[in-house]
Amino acid sequence: MPAKIKRGDRVVVISGKDRGKRGLVRQVVNKHDRLVVEGVNMVKKHQRAKTQTQTSAIIEREAPIHVSNVMLIDPNTDLPTRVGFRAREDGTLVRVAKRSGEDVE
Repeated sequence: MPAKIKRGDRVVVISGKDRGKRGLVRQVVNKHDRLVVEGVNMVKKHQRAKTQTQTSAIIEREAPIHVSNVMLIDPNTDLPTRVGFRAREDGTLVRVAKRSGEDVE
């Protein structure tokens, strides 16, 4: 079965410390059921200087968040929605927003 949330989708966080934040999905980690979302679950990473001229720094970046903690944003209503699937006439599956009943793509 195809993925319910894909790279480039707009999602909203529904639980956790970043609840209510919205962002685009940058990366999908299928092996662990996790997503990297823009501006969500920011962590600080201490980076060591690799060479004499380079300086050490504390970098802030996004960490993966579990897919169950986000919901897809319906493109028509701009509200969180569940995702279903519908078969087209040619046999391919297409994602459908449960809230509005419209195709997501």
